[in-house]
Amino acid sequence: MPFFNKMRKRNTVRWLFLSLGIVAVLALTVMNVYSLYALRESTIESAKDNKKSQLDEFTLQVRHQFGGPFRELRKLDIEKLENSWSVSGNFPTHFIEVLVMASEEPLYDDIYYNPSDSDACYDSDQPLYKFDADLKMFTLVQDVPDLVCDGFGISNSRVKALIDDYRFNNKVTFDAHRSMNLALINLEKRSVIGHLNFTINRDYLINEVIAKQLKEQFGPTDKTGIVVWLRDWIQDDILSSSDDQFTYNRDVHEIDMRQRFPEMLENWVLHASFLQSPTVAATNASLTRNLIVLVFAVVVLFGALVFMFINAQRERELAQRQAGFLANITHELKTPLAVMQAAGENISDGRVKDGERLKSYGEHIYNESVRLRKMIEKLLDVAKVDSGQSVVEQAPHQLHALVTDFVQSNKNYIQSKGFEINLNSDPNLPLVMIDPDHLETILNNLTENAIKYSSDKKQIDISLKEKNDFVEISVADQGDGIAKKSQRLIFEKFYRVENSLTAKTKGHGLGLAIVKNMVELNGGTIQVKSTEGKGSTFIVSFPALIKGQDDFDTSFSTGSVGDEIKNIDSKQYV
Repeated sequence: MPFFNKMRKRNTVRWLFLSLGIVAVLALTVMNVYSLYALRESTIESAKDNKKSQLDEFTLQVRHQFGGPFRELRKLDIEKLENSWSVSGNFPTHFIEVLVMASEEPLYDDIYYNPSDSDACYDSDQPLYKFDADLKMFTLVQDVPDLVCDGFGISNSRVKALIDDYRFNNKVTFDAHRSMNLALINLEKRSVIGHLNFTINRDYLINEVIAKQLKEQFGPTDKTGIVVWLRDWIQDDILSSSDDQFTYNRDVHEIDMRQRFPEMLENWVLHASFLQSPTVAATNASLTRNLIVLVFAVVVLFGALVFMFINAQRERELAQRQAGFLANITHELKTPLAVMQAAGENISDGRVKDGERLKSYGEHIYNESVRLRKMIEKLLDVAKVDSGQSVVEQAPHQLHALVTDFVQSNKNYIQSKGFEINLNSDPNLPLVMIDPDHLETILNNLTENAIKYSSDKKQIDISLKEKNDFVEISVADQGDGIAKKSQRLIFEKFYRVENSLTAKTKGHGLGLAIVKNMVELNGGTIQVKSTEGKGSTFIVSFPALIKGQDDFDTSFSTGSVGDEIKNIDSKQYV
C-alpha cells in the first residue's frame, strides 16, 4: 500500500506540472500571436492612415485648382464692386483681371453674372450677363442655360441661410460637377450684390485634372499597393482610376476607404482599395515567418511535454503492472511448490502406502511440475526477447500442416476444458518462413486465452487463408470480448484487462506480449478484432513465399524440409 500511495502522489504531481506547463505554453503563445498581429495591424493601419492622408490631400489639391484665380478675392472691397457695377455696368479693372484669368483656365467654359436685383431665370425681361474675355466686360444674353439657373438658385439659397452670421465677402457653392457659383457679399449691409456662375468643363475636370493627378500621386498599384477610383454614385459610373488595369468590382476588391471632396462635387466620391503594397507584403511575410517559427517551437515544446508525461505515465503503469505481476507470480509459484512439497513429504514419510493414493500423489506432483515449468518457460521467453537472445530458426513451411498437427496434438486437452475446436484450412496454401516452435507457442497462447476468457459459448475456430501475398491464421472465440479502449494495450507486458472475469482468472499479462514478439521475429503482424460480449478474433499474418521457375513440393512434413529447398535462390521469395 505505501508503494501505491507514493505512486498516486507522484502521478498527481505529474498531472499538476503538465497542466502548469500547458497553461504557460498557451499563455506565451497567445501573447506572442497577439503581439505579432498587433504589430502587423499597426503597420497596416499606419500605411492606411498614410494613404488616407494622401486622399485627403488629393481632394484639397483639386479644390485648390478651382479656387486658383480667386485667392485674393477676400481682400476686395465688395461695396466698391457694387458701386462700379451700378455706375458703369461693369466691375473695376482689378476684378476684371481676375475674371480674365478664370476665363483662361480650361476648367471653366463660361462665366455668367446675375445681379441681386435681377431674376432672369424666372423673368425673361430681366437682364443676365455673360463675360466676354476679349472685350473684358459683361454682355447681355437672351438664352439662359438651365445649368446656370440651377447654379444661381443653389447659391442664392445657401447664402440666404447663413448671411446673418457669415464672416467673409464671398461664398462658393457647387452644383455637383456642373458649375461653381460665387456669391459677392456686402458685409456692411449684410446683402448680396450678385452671383457669378462658372460653368465647369466636365471632360477636362475628369481627364486632365483628376485622372492625371490620380495616376501621378498614387502610381501603379503593384508598387503602391492601392487603387483609387473616381465614382459618380448618383449615376453609378466609374469616371476615372489610378490604375486602368483594375476594374471596379466590389465582389473582387473590398473598398477600404471612401473620400468625398470638401464642399464640392457632391455626386463624386473616391473609392480606394488596398491590395498588396510592398510594406504590407513585407509585414505579412514577416508575420508568416514568425508564426511558422512560433508554431514549430510550440509544437516541439508541447511534444516534449507530452512525450515526457506519457513516458512517465507508462513507467508508472509498468511499475504498477510489475508490482502486480510480482505479487501474482509469487503466489502462483508458491501454489505448485506447496502442493509438490506436501505430496512429496507425505510420500517420503511413508504415510502413504496405498497404490491408488500413491498414484494420486504422483499425478499431483507431475501436474504441478508441468504447470510450474510452463510458468518458468513463459518468463524465460520474455527474458530472451527483452535481452535480444531469442533464436529464430526459420525455414519454409506449409502452415496447413503445422496448424493441423497443433490441433491434433491439443484437441484432447481443449475438449477436456469443455471446448469445441474447428479448423478450416486450404491444404494448397503458399509456403511461409516460420520457426515451428515459435508458431506452436503463438497458437498455444492464443488458444489458452480463448479458453480462459470464454464463459458461455465454448468454441474455438481456427482458419487459414491466403490474402494479398500473405498467409493469415485467425483464432476466434465466442467469449467475453475485449473493450475497445483496451485493445491497443493487450500486447504490452504485464497488461491485463480489468473486469470481473480477469479478476477470477489466473494470468500474468505476458501471453500476448510473447505472441506479438514471436510473430514479429518471424516477419509477421498480428491484429485483434473484438466486440464485448461477442468474442475476439486474433489474426496473424506471415508473408507468403512466391514460387519461381522451380516447382515446390508443398507436402512437407512439419519437422523438416529437403536440402534442395534450403538451397533455393532467395530471389524466388518475396
